[in-house]
Amino acid sequence: MAESRHSLFRQLAASDWNGFLKGVEKEGLRVDRNGFIAQTPHPEALGSALTHSSITTDYSEALLELITPVCSSTAEMMESLRNTHRFVQQNLGDEVFWPASMPCELNGDASIPIAGYGSSNVGRLRHVYRQGLAVRYGRMMQSIAGTHYNLSLPDSFWETWQRALGDQQSMKDFKSDQYFWLIRNFRRRSWMLMLLFGASPALDASFVDGVQHDLSRLDDRSWFGDHATSLRMGDLGYHNNAQSSLNICFNKLSTYTQTLDRAIHTNWPAYDAIGTKRDGEFIQINTNVLQIENEYYSAIRPKRTAKSGEKPIHALESRGVEYIEVRCLDLDPFSPVGVSEAQVDFLDLFLFDCLLSESPRIGDAECSLLDDYFKDVVAEGRNRELTFARNGKRTPIGEAATAILDGLEPLAEVLDGLSGGEVYRKALSTQRGVLTGDSQVPSDRVIDSMQASGLGHRDWAMDMALKHQDALRSETMDASVKESYVAAATDSLAEQKRIEAADTLAFEDFLEQYLRS
Repeated sequence: MAESRHSLFRQLAASDWNGFLKGVEKEGLRVDRNGFIAQTPHPEALGSALTHSSITTDYSEALLELITPVCSSTAEMMESLRNTHRFVQQNLGDEVFWPASMPCELNGDASIPIAGYGSSNVGRLRHVYRQGLAVRYGRMMQSIAGTHYNLSLPDSFWETWQRALGDQQSMKDFKSDQYFWLIRNFRRRSWMLMLLFGASPALDASFVDGVQHDLSRLDDRSWFGDHATSLRMGDLGYHNNAQSSLNICFNKLSTYTQTLDRAIHTNWPAYDAIGTKRDGEFIQINTNVLQIENEYYSAIRPKRTAKSGEKPIHALESRGVEYIEVRCLDLDPFSPVGVSEAQVDFLDLFLFDCLLSESPRIGDAECSLLDDYFKDVVAEGRNRELTFARNGKRTPIGEAATAILDGLEPLAEVLDGLSGGEVYRKALSTQRGVLTGDSQVPSDRVIDSMQASGLGHRDWAMDMALKHQDALRSETMDASVKESYVAAATDSLAEQKRIEAADTLAFEDFLEQYLRS
């Protein structure tokens, strides 16, 4: 089956291949010159975090999120991301943009300001949702940053692919099935992305102040995992005990939306005990396992752009999967924009091969095994003696990863043949070098760089942040591009005011209506 899908693509591709559609959402903290989380409001020069299409905030008022449009090439996407970074850096004043996934110096929950989005009902809903995250998990976890990579394939590909497979479903159902085919294989292989791109093996001591952990001392202000690749994706990072009971099924769209919907409508006793209000103010949207779909933490999500006021789950159910969002990527602290072209090209190759390879449904036993693989690499991936249980024997992690890279080689050659270049073979070669020792996995590189500098996590990341800031501020930005960013910021502020002026419902009534929809 796997060979036939690859063979089928090779037969089709020469006549009808338009490449990938892609975009990125990159988070990062604003930090003061002492390496402490910024206490200032979202800079007005960056526009409205509620309505701006490319510059917003995530959990915290200090946690910026920069979003590219949908792009048809890596170069286009990277240029868009870099331009947004240039504009942001020019409008941060004395603050800097933190380059690491694990945060700067913090002083407990109170030091992490929750993002505000103005007085409109939709803005207050966003704020209350974040208040809910605070009372459920604490704010510290929400100060972590990462990169989300979005990938889709153009309609022309899906039309050709459906004909080639002889599929008779509606296009909506066909695309959803195929994206879940990809997602199942991603689940089988996602551990390798934590090996190749995990870049958060260390953290500032303030992040674990008063918390039990098994990290080792790097210096008097820093801790690190002896063999960790990504503390962000481990037990100290994103986690949710209530969600462990969900058993979200990634086999097909209907089971995925049904299990998510159940979580959104199932009361959780611990959250019920907290209640939805404190001193007359809303502190969470509801007391269910999930307040909304976005609260579910996963390494990958099927996505569909929602209409204004539409819930994501309803968008998926009515119009099917539009793209997939890879959510397990740490920031690359060595890149001024948190991600590199070689990484993006490899992700395209990796994800497309997930679509073209055999992808049977995942049963409970395999699901548990895949979770273990992922957790093992997050916690122990820099230990080259780490092994996986595969086919009745123990396989060293390097051998398992090399086997996946070897399997990508034929597809890289096909894609390069279509574009007339060497993009995918070069991207593959870069990752081979990481495995063979010609270069380092990012988590090793971070630790070695910190030790060579003699700096702890905060000061090392601060030094990196200042270098990135100097580089981006020194780059010339096309005048028309800069004007478009200024105009977008101005327009977004005006749009926020229009939304606020148009509200007619009291927030409590608005929330009740939202929860009923």
